[in-house]
Amino acid sequence: MIRAENIRKSFGKQEVLKGISATFEKGKTNLIIGRSGAGKTVFLKLLVGLLTPTDGDIWYGDTNFFGLDKYERKEICRDVGMLFQGNALFDSLTVEENIRFPLDMFTKMTKKEKELRVDNCLERVNLTGSNKKLPGEISGGMQKRVGIARAIVLDPKYLFCDEPNSGLDPKTSILIDELIREITIDNNITTVINTHDMNSVMEIGDKIILLHLGELAWIGNKNEVMESENQILQDFIFASPFLQRLRKSFINAK
Repeated sequence: MIRAENIRKSFGKQEVLKGISATFEKGKTNLIIGRSGAGKTVFLKLLVGLLTPTDGDIWYGDTNFFGLDKYERKEICRDVGMLFQGNALFDSLTVEENIRFPLDMFTKMTKKEKELRVDNCLERVNLTGSNKKLPGEISGGMQKRVGIARAIVLDPKYLFCDEPNSGLDPKTSILIDELIREITIDNNITTVINTHDMNSVMEIGDKIILLHLGELAWIGNKNEVMESENQILQDFIFASPFLQRLRKSFINAK
């Protein structure tokens, strides 16, 4: 579990986050949503330790992350997997080499042990046999799955995903959502996803945290979205007339 307590973040005189407190639960897909400029990306970077809060604390279990020195933080980071928005794969490295990179950096595993772990992760994301391909030789959806394999290769306790469906077609987006959720449940990981994808919200939103202008506007789950009277949530989720009609039909049918 990860817990954010009264998180504030300013850049100069601009206060981007204004006292946000939220809990991200183990074994669940925890989604951060909101309009552009709401503070989602800054919040995610704070949670993963890429930025330091102006005020407030981030807890990993019973450990205050920003109360640790850099060596102690590195131990926490060893348990963190990160799926970047643009995949961040090394173009000159093969699929196998990309996935193995964290093992080379953080472990003393033998070559054979690394090969077995990479193969296991490739099988987990349904890319068995793609070891020797370069990123440029596979589709965007396959690249995303390579990114997921790399993110889980160290068997993390925490998984962070920044816009995992960005640039993907709807069908592939659904497959990526299902894969992330399966991995979260099977490995009992605390997964935090920053997303604009409304399908993700409605399909895998075990816990949804809505930010608005740097403030916490709503917390709930996918089953509560339709019935919520929170106006900020309604304006964000049901922006199109079609979705407004869909919600109205849902409410009238109850």
